[in-house]
Parts: sequence; structure tokens; C-alpha cells
Amino acid sequence: MAMGGLLIGLLVIVGLIVVAAIMIVGIYNALVGLRNQVDNAWSQIDVQLKRRHDLIPNLVETAKGYMQHERGTFEAITEARSRAMGANGAAEAGKAEGALTEALSKFMLVVENYPELKANQNFLSLQETLTSTENKISFARQGYNDQVLFYNNKIQMFPSNIIAGMFQFTKRDFFEIENEAEREVPKVSF
Repeated sequence: MAMGGLLIGLLVIVGLIVVAAIMIVGIYNALVGLRNQVDNAWSQIDVQLKRRHDLIPNLVETAKGYMQHERGTFEAITEARSRAMGANGAAEAGKAEGALTEALSKFMLVVENYPELKANQNFLSLQETLTSTENKISFARQGYNDQVLFYNNKIQMFPSNIIAGMFQFTKRDFFEIENEAEREVPKVSF
């Protein structure tokens, strides 16, 4: 009888070890999947940011012929674009892209002073493409931030936080707006 009890005890311990191993593998695989979803969401943003960065020189070149006295505006866009293209990670990219958005906003305000440019079909087409790209960036940013939230929650909640710590899953940054002008509520007056 003592031998049977020992065997049952041993089987229970082995069973618990197997269940724990299955749970660890399951949690680990879930964390890997979430991390990959965050990386995929970031690549979607990256594609749209590259598209944006590629459109800007064409927009500027089209405008240069009309806006010959706006050298500072062109330099600000070029500098902001360079910083944005060199940004690493979501936090740095958010700050750099915010500065680029601000430079583009100022550029578009200056464009208002050039009716011939506003009537140029090439410029209008580029402007429309850029606006479409900005919308895609916004949607991609929302999707990325949703994935980051889910991933960060998972690596911080029990029991997955234990597995995350063991296998060095680290918190990811949100892609946040760093442009104060974009945060402000527009003022409407009649």
C-alpha cells in the first residue's frame, strides 16, 4: 500500500510538472506572438512614414518654382524630414514626426499665399497623396498603439509577467504625438 501511495504521489508531481511546463510554453508562445504583432504594426507605420518621406521632396520641388522667397520654409522641412528618417524606435519617431508635421503645416500655410501654386495640378496631386498618407499613418499609429497596449498589459500581468521577466520581454513605447500644435483643439469663431 505504501508503494502504491508513493507511485500516486510521484504521478501527481509529474502531472503538475507537465501542466506547469505546458502553461509556461503556452504563455511564452503567446508573448512571442504579441511581440511579433507589435513589430508587424510598427512595420505598417514604417511603410507609411517612408511613403511620406518620399513624397515631401517632390512636394517641395514643385513648390520651389513658385515660392522662391521661402528658403527658410524649405530648409525647415528638409531638416525635419532628415531627423524623422533617422529616428529609431517609436518614441524617437513620434517626436521627429511631430516636428515634421509642424514644418509641413507651416509650409501649407505659406502655400496659401501662392494662388498659382495652389492651382498647379502636380502640386494638388502631391498634396492629396500626402493627405491620404497622413490618414494612413494615423490609422497605422492607432493599430500599433493598440497592439503595444495589449502586449505591455500581458507582460505586466500575473502570471505572464513571470515568464516575460524570465525571457526578457520588455515594455514597448507607444507612438505618441510630440507636436503640441497637433494636440491643441482647433478654435472656431464665427
